[in-house]
Amino acid sequence: MAKITYIEHTGKEHVIEAPNGQTVMEAAVKHAVPGIDADCGGACACATCHVYVDPEWLAKTGEAGSMEQSMLDFANDVEDNSRLSCQIKVSDALDGLVVRLPKSQH
Repeated sequence: MAKITYIEHTGKEHVIEAPNGQTVMEAAVKHAVPGIDADCGGACACATCHVYVDPEWLAKTGEAGSMEQSMLDFANDVEDNSRLSCQIKVSDALDGLVVRLPKSQH
């Protein structure tokens, strides 16, 4: 299990515990975290689960693959720390992960 903090663009925090093997997107959807639309259900076929990974977590979440980078082209306000949460697998190493949500997923 890993504790993940999702911070809405307004600053409101949602702290949840997610089981290993689940994605950061799946955990958000299961716990009804607002701002993660997940229109494609985690197939890396849209960009509606876009998050900003806090800089201290970038090395642990890994780099975006080519498919994910292509999908990020469809996201608004992409930054160097942008990721699709459907592509980040939860593990013990991510306990304490902090991700921030964009103002809009569209």
